[in-house]
Amino acid sequence: MWQSYINSFISYLKLERSLAENSVEAYKHDAVKLWQYLLLHGEAIAPKAVTEGHLFGFLAYLSELGLSAQSQARILSGLKSFYKYLLLENLIDHDPTQLIEGPKTVRKLPDTLSFPEIESMLESIDLSTPAGPRDRAMLEVLYSSGLRVSELLDLRITNCYFEVGFLRVLGKGSKVRLVPIGKDAMHYTQLYIDSVRVMLDIKKEALDRVFLNQRGSSLSRISVFTMIKRVAAEVGIHKTISPHTFRHSFATHLIEGGADLRAVQQMFCHNSTTTTEIYTHLDRDFLTQTMIDYHPRGKRRERR
Repeated sequence: MWQSYINSFISYLKLERSLAENSVEAYKHDAVKLWQYLLLHGEAIAPKAVTEGHLFGFLAYLSELGLSAQSQARILSGLKSFYKYLLLENLIDHDPTQLIEGPKTVRKLPDTLSFPEIESMLESIDLSTPAGPRDRAMLEVLYSSGLRVSELLDLRITNCYFEVGFLRVLGKGSKVRLVPIGKDAMHYTQLYIDSVRVMLDIKKEALDRVFLNQRGSSLSRISVFTMIKRVAAEVGIHKTISPHTFRHSFATHLIEGGADLRAVQQMFCHNSTTTTEIYTHLDRDFLTQTMIDYHPRGKRRERR
């Protein structure tokens, strides 16, 4: 029963919601975790027989395993989607997750790089090496357009509209958006295409992809992670960073510079500005410091 319901749910996520494979797998694992928990505790019951009590026990079990509140909340969110689907398909007549609230989570502020740190990383890349122009171009695009690493690696030459300064990006859920790209990012990407990529023996399946490895195949995510960590270490940056750090820095620097939140939302393809608002804390810090530095009453005065 569980397996057939989960398989049906997975098909729905792929066909109806067009979710990425990683997201589908996460939803699948959430349902499987609950199923395994019930079996482990001698509850060989169908999904429709699960009660609120079972779910409270499951969340307590996850907590005992040491999962963070954020991880527990994400798993519960997956289960809510699973049961909502079963209810819509009339496979159950009651949703046991409806009244269950997840543990309170503290939103973790994303790590960011300062503009000088980003500049030092970009300038440190040796363009005379075979991989140099490509690595410089990738970092420029990540910072200039705020792409996810998956979007960067899937970027197509036919979707680069440099004449008007835009990229056509296929994001999560197969959502397509147009994203501006800066002049430096365009310059170094074109330099890579013209001076390095053109010399590669490109595999058939990668003919239209912009960024390739030296064998002419698609790059892996881990190769981009490794490159970024190496470049950061070479310039003495000891923060925990990844390709996503450039995306966070892109948004933070835009908002600090006065960009409208809805514009950033659109470039990030967030469904709501609520998600984008995580970056506004830095904007508030920036404004506070500006007031302290420049307002006549902003400077702290010593008591006489």
